[in-house]
Amino acid sequence: MKNIKAYLVGAAAAFTLVGIFAFSRTTPPSETAGDKKTHRLVFQITTPDTAAYRALSRQLNNVLAHWPAAQIEVVAHNKGIGLLEKKKSNVPAEIEALKAKGVQFVACEQTLKQLKLQKTDILPEAGFVERGIVHVVERQEQGWSYLKAGF
Repeated sequence: MKNIKAYLVGAAAAFTLVGIFAFSRTTPPSETAGDKKTHRLVFQITTPDTAAYRALSRQLNNVLAHWPAAQIEVVAHNKGIGLLEKKKSNVPAEIEALKAKGVQFVACEQTLKQLKLQKTDILPEAGFVERGIVHVVERQEQGWSYLKAGF
């Protein structure tokens, strides 16, 4: 009986020490030195709010400052298509600079059709996807992290 109690006390102490060590880490494993994890993020923008476009630009630059090799896509659809419209975007220079850093911007062709816009109405830095929502879901199914842009 004493041996069983001693064994149980020893096992409990070992599990406690392992638990304390496991939860005491201050740096997540994905941020440790030498980590080669690829961060893939898909941002969805659906708002016509130009302040949200500026905020998104800052957020993208913040992410790239921390993870310079991150793969990032911005999917603009519905009222968020204004982000990529030549006549409505208030951040074309920022989009050009972010594109140069590897950020991909895509416009929803279904939204263009609904709003009677042409591909030539969209900034040249942008690509196109047939359906923005479908593209976002497919990216999530591929393991990309989803972020809703805007406020």
